[in-house]
Amino acid sequence: MYHGAQDGWVEVVSGVMFSGKSEELLRRVRRALIARKRVQVFKSQLDDRYGGIFRISSHDGSELEAHPVSTSVQVAEQIHDDTQVVAIDEAQFLDDGIVSVANALADRGVRVIIAGTDMDFRGEPFGPIPLLLAIAERVDKLHAICVLCGDLATRNQRLIDGRPAPAEGPTIQVGGSESYEARCRRCHEVPLRTRHQTELEIGRAAPSA
Repeated sequence: MYHGAQDGWVEVVSGVMFSGKSEELLRRVRRALIARKRVQVFKSQLDDRYGGIFRISSHDGSELEAHPVSTSVQVAEQIHDDTQVVAIDEAQFLDDGIVSVANALADRGVRVIIAGTDMDFRGEPFGPIPLLLAIAERVDKLHAICVLCGDLATRNQRLIDGRPAPAEGPTIQVGGSESYEARCRRCHEVPLRTRHQTELEIGRAAPSA
């Protein structure tokens, strides 16, 4: 698919939680290491689940050491001159500057592997992932299985005490299976906390017959 030892490119693994994004990133990194490539691995500092902030851990228990970062600038500042492959996990938590960093690295011949959740719990585009999908040479969107009906899951269902979280909640809330489920479009629920109040206001504003 790619030619020339000096060619750089961007590849993005996106999709719902529990779909195996980190596992796929780890697989690609390990293959690059077997090929004796010089690799640097980064992850969002916000993700302290499983192996902590200094490791990328997939839900199946696989792990790899990683440098925690909170901004795209921190990624750019830590890249070594001889690095051939850069991998970034949980990129949805980074700023939009990561798009420019990924492009700059690819332009100088680096293979850039990025994994991240492409939609937030409301089902809306999440962070810089949509922009990264647009500029990437390779895109793989993974799916999980809906816990309610068994269809392909394409949405992240946030839960509070076992019930769907309201839309007014914060966009970023790190959590695992205790806070999130994978669901399909049909089973995904994002209730409005103020729905009843909104309906009352609409009723009061409606002209009388």
